Amino acid sequence: MQRRRAAVDTAEPPAGRRRRLWELPPRALDMVLGIGLPHEALRRVARRVLRAEPRAHGHELHAGLVAECRRRGPMAEALQEALERQHAGAQRQAADAGTAEALAAWWQAQTASGELPGALWAVLSHPRCTETLQQRVLGEVQMLQFQAGQAARVELARFEALIDENAVLGRALAAAQQRCVQLGAEHERERAAWQAESAALRGRLAALAAPRPERSEAAAADAQRLARQAARIEVLERALAAAQQPAPPLRPAVPAAPEAGSTAPPLPLAVTTAPTLDQRNVLCVGGRTGIVPVYRRLVEASGGRFLHHDGGEEDKLGALDATLAAADLVICQAGCVSHNAYWRVKDHCKRTGKRCVFVETPSAAGLQRALAQIGG
Repeated sequence: MQRRRAAVDTAEPPAGRRRRLWELPPRALDMVLGIGLPHEALRRVARRVLRAEPRAHGHELHAGLVAECRRRGPMAEALQEALERQHAGAQRQAADAGTAEALAAWWQAQTASGELPGALWAVLSHPRCTETLQQRVLGEVQMLQFQAGQAARVELARFEALIDENAVLGRALAAAQQRCVQLGAEHERERAAWQAESAALRGRLAALAAPRPERSEAAAADAQRLARQAARIEVLERALAAAQQPAPPLRPAVPAAPEAGSTAPPLPLAVTTAPTLDQRNVLCVGGRTGIVPVYRRLVEASGGRFLHHDGGEEDKLGALDATLAAADLVICQAGCVSHNAYWRVKDHCKRTGKRCVFVETPSAAGLQRALAQIGG
C-alpha cells in the first residue's frame, strides 16, 4: 500500500511507463471516468464484469465505479482496456511529447480544438505528466465543466423560452387556420351566390336573345296556328309538285300517303339533289309529334340514322346531352324548343365542332333544306 501511494504521489512517474487507471489520484480518477467514457460504455463494462445488469444508475453508478478503480481489480482492468481502445489515437499523438512542457503544449492545442475526453486520458496517463501539469489539467477541466454547466443552464432557459414562444405561435397558427377555414366557407358561399346569379343572368340573356313572344296569349296562339298552317300548305304544295313530276330512273318510290286522321303530311322527295348522309346519326331537336315520322323517313331516305329529342317539351331535358353526344349532325327546330334546350344545342355544337342547322319553322320542307345544307 505504501509503495502504491508513493507511486501515485511521485511528481515525475518512472520514464517509459504510462500510469494505469488505479494509479491516478481520486480527483483525476473521478474526472477520467466522468469524461473519458460515455455513460452507456460504463454500463456495458459493468454488465460484462458483473455478468448482470447493474442496479445503480447515473451518479450512483459513477461513484461505485470510481471506488472500484482505486485499486486494481477486474472492474479497474476492464475500464482501463475500454479507455485504451476509446482513446488510442490521442495516446499515440501524446506519445511524441518527450517533456512536460511539450505535453502541456499538446494539451493546450487539444482543448482548443475541443478534443477533451481523449486528451484528458492521454495526458493524465502520460509518463511525463508532472504533479503541476496534472493539477493544471484538472483545474482547467473543472473550469470547462463549470462553463459547460453554465452554458447548459443558459441553453435550457433559452429552450424553455422557445417552448413558450412556440406555444404562443401555435395558438396564433391555430387561430389563423380557423380564420382560413371561415374565409374558405365564406368564399364558397359567395361563389355559390355568384354562380346562381350568373345562371339567372344567362337565363335572362337567353330570354332576351330568343324571339319575343306576342303581347297576349291569343296573339301568340294565332301566330303559332298560322305558322303551322303555312308549313302544312308548303309541304302539301311540294308533295303535289313532286307527285306531278315523272319518276326518273332509280328514283325511290314515293311513300304512301298518311292514313285518315294522321297529322303526318305527305313526304315530298327531291332525290336528284338529296344528300348522302353515309349512315351518320342525324339528331332532330324539336318538332311536333305528328310530323316526327315524316322527319324519320326523310333522314333514312337520305342514308342517315334518325335521332330525336323534343327539345324539353316531354322528354327529360337531362337526356339531351347524351343524345347530342351520340349525334354526328344536328338540326334544331328553333321555333318549338325551350330556351334551355336551344342554348344547350348551340353550346354543344360550338364546343365540339359538330355541324348544326337551326330551322325557324318546323316543316318537312324546312327539314329537307336543312338536310341539303348539312349533308352537302
